[in-house]
Amino acid sequence: MNARGLGSQLKDNIPVTELSASGTFEQRDLLRKGLPCMKNELLPSHPLELTEKNFQLNQDKMNFSTLRNIQGLFAPLKLQMEFKAVQQVQRLPFLPSSNFSLDILRGNDETIGFEDILNDMSQVN
Repeated sequence: MNARGLGSQLKDNIPVTELSASGTFEQRDLLRKGLPCMKNELLPSHPLELTEKNFQLNQDKMNFSTLRNIQGLFAPLKLQMEFKAVQQVQRLPFLPSSNFSLDILRGNDETIGFEDILNDMSQVN
């Protein structure tokens, strides 16, 4: 029997699934899946955490609905188009963008918040 025939017999006899670990002792494939991030897998630690994460989105929705009730359908659509246009404008890839024009559209240009003082741009993404 030649070596080629012996290799094919070995592959047929031992399924590959039995060689891989499974269960509680399974090792994570770091090359394909990367390092595990436990923060994404955890549930929010406080009930208000989800509300705080979505604060700006909820505020925009409320402003759009108020604007629609007062001025009609065209006003929030125009404002959403301006938001999308402003979000597409970025600096060069190696420079962080402050999105100041988006703050002007939202009316946040005159307020000083936590992120204005203690936000480190080198830690963003």
